Amino acid sequence: MKKKVALHNLGCKVNAYEVEAMQQLLEQSGYEIVPFEPGADIYVINTCTVTNIADRKSRQMLHKAKKMNPDAIVVATGCYAQTDTGKLSTDDAVDLILGNNQKKNIAEAIEEYEAEHQKTARVIKINQTKEYEDLSIGYTAEHVRAYIKVQDGCNQFCTYCIIPYARGRVRSRRPESILKEVHALAERGYQEVVLTGIHLSSYGVDFEEENCNLLELIRMVHQVEGIRRIRLGSLEPGIVTEEFAREISAMPKVCPHFHLSLQSGCDETLKRMNRRYDSREYAKRCELLRKYYKNPALTTDVIVGFPMETEEDFQKSYDFVDQIHFYETHIFKYSRRQGTKAAAMDGQLTEAVKAERSDKMLELHERHSKEYESSVLGKTLEVLLEEEILVNGNAYYVGHSCEYIKTAVEKRDGIGINDIVSVRAEKFLENHLILGTL
Repeated sequence: MKKKVALHNLGCKVNAYEVEAMQQLLEQSGYEIVPFEPGADIYVINTCTVTNIADRKSRQMLHKAKKMNPDAIVVATGCYAQTDTGKLSTDDAVDLILGNNQKKNIAEAIEEYEAEHQKTARVIKINQTKEYEDLSIGYTAEHVRAYIKVQDGCNQFCTYCIIPYARGRVRSRRPESILKEVHALAERGYQEVVLTGIHLSSYGVDFEEENCNLLELIRMVHQVEGIRRIRLGSLEPGIVTEEFAREISAMPKVCPHFHLSLQSGCDETLKRMNRRYDSREYAKRCELLRKYYKNPALTTDVIVGFPMETEEDFQKSYDFVDQIHFYETHIFKYSRRQGTKAAAMDGQLTEAVKAERSDKMLELHERHSKEYESSVLGKTLEVLLEEEILVNGNAYYVGHSCEYIKTAVEKRDGIGINDIVSVRAEKFLENHLILGTL
């Protein structure tokens, strides 16, 4: 009888990709994949450590797994397993620990544990490896869009971030491995791919011989037959040079939807964060994208309540976000993460102050988001249909435009999920859901 494995992911899109890769490795080794519920023989939790709260959620999920079946093997893998191996080594809920760059060995590690029944930690010194862990997927849980991990690690060392310690230095996936996966996904009918990584803008900086950076990689993926859309994961503003903006704008498969990480619009705060750019430089990068694209969807991340952020600092950040006028702004209240420089800084702010500033930014985000969506009304959108929903008793196919605007199209014969259709954006069907007509 096949052993039953349940997997659960915590954290980012890279983590989600790695869970799917591990699942497919386990399937190839003869395991049966089951829902994350009582009854599994093995539970695999891909943990996150980006904040102290993420650490706590990781521990809670590991304990939940053991409670669901005390006789099951509980595997902790991922970033929390990498950074807090010592704590997990003394945790009775955990049987097997796999750090980062060890996920490709998951089937072998489980078999070894089953043979010896001895708690094991497979954790390397992640900061000392130059090896990219070449995981891959043949399909994805998302039926129409595939995320493809092309890079791991980060060399930036922002003062609030633990990720360089959890993921190690920048390591890039070989382009031939990426293209093999893209071709395989295209053959299975996927029309949209999202290139993602821990620090995507650094792709290729570690290659010693060949001259392959992110722009070159995009060019190669653009040539793959069957792929009709390419999205990019989070970018650092510095990668958006005149050449980069001009070249990607000449590739019609690249979606006009760009996530440029900001974190703060206040230069003093950016310095304390070690972000390596200022607001003026960031604004120039946005101007470049708007120079080469008519109405690109620009999105970003903003942290509020960073240590020593004064009311004046916050107002500068707020005004800058208002000035750039993002389509979407993802707002995070600063969360103190042990092991980072920011955690030891003076001027830690209260949760009440963080919440107040977050609420103000959220109101701004909501206004900007609605204004951007309104700007496309009456225009043509190319929509990739992803799922079927009911709104007020009527059936619609729902998907996203190239700009990643959620759009509904009335269900009818001749169209279906995974079709790309041209529609006229008519009106709001619901908040942040536009009705498109064929």
